[in-house]
Amino acid sequence: MASGTGNDRLRDRLVVLVGGSGFFGRHLAQELLRCGARLRIASRHPERAFAIRPLANLGQVQFQLCDVLQPRMLTEAMAGAEAVINLAGAFTGDLDGLQGKGAGRIATAALAAGASSFVHVSAIGADPASDIAYARTKAEGEAAVLAAFARATVLRPSILFGADDNFINLFARLIATFPVLPVFAPGARLQPLFIDDAAQAAVAALGDPRAHGGRIHEIAGPEVLTMLELNAAIAAAQHRRRSFVPLPDALSAAIAAGTGWLPGAPLTRAQWKLLQPGNCASGQYPGLAELGVAPRPLGLFLDRWMLRYRRHGRFGAKAFA
Repeated sequence: MASGTGNDRLRDRLVVLVGGSGFFGRHLAQELLRCGARLRIASRHPERAFAIRPLANLGQVQFQLCDVLQPRMLTEAMAGAEAVINLAGAFTGDLDGLQGKGAGRIATAALAAGASSFVHVSAIGADPASDIAYARTKAEGEAAVLAAFARATVLRPSILFGADDNFINLFARLIATFPVLPVFAPGARLQPLFIDDAAQAAVAALGDPRAHGGRIHEIAGPEVLTMLELNAAIAAAQHRRRSFVPLPDALSAAIAAGTGWLPGAPLTRAQWKLLQPGNCASGQYPGLAELGVAPRPLGLFLDRWMLRYRRHGRFGAKAFA
């Protein structure tokens, strides 16, 4: 229901969700609607979020075309904003314009429009000294946001998973198709976070800038899995016996460099370099507990989500194939 019992501080307030048509944005929009917020989704592709329309009350959600690289469009998107969440980002393209200095411009526009709270979504691994453009511009974006909007809250999520993600489902499709699979960075440690827990964290931060403003939070799931363990868990949930071949780092890097530019490639060179050191909370920053969120593990959902990947789905006669 659109008027659920969420964070009452956001009820009837106009929340602008910048870059809100992607995976995280769609789930975050649902959480904001449950809180009774009035929602404007500002995106280069707002039509990708149209699926949330049935969850909103009449007049509760608005979709607005917005390219954050265009100052006029950004100013128009912020008109009347009382709270803003920034999700704008990418792995390729003008990363400085989207998630580096551009993040500071978004925060400046939000403040000029009169917004009293601002949440900026960054990523675990943000590092101003990184030689990877994605990680470096993420860190530069954090600094630009906090310089422009002192009471902003920065969230650094780990890898996000959900029933409709492009992470778990990528591996699930491969495991359902091939009996033998290579595993990139098999020992890399991940701390995957359920997408709806991440959405709750963002809403909690947005609703209470006095408590959370001016701070960086690392938000991650309750369990740590290696890449090899993750693949094995997915195969088990599909009731499939699979052979996994851990790839040495040198070979993984060569494959990512040689094929990462291809459309649909499983891993780009930049993604490989980000994956290699793992994706876990450092423990140096407050986390989900300070935002009042108890994270749920992947295992709570995996068996149910993998039903569609099993041989004959719910009607398979064999336990393993």
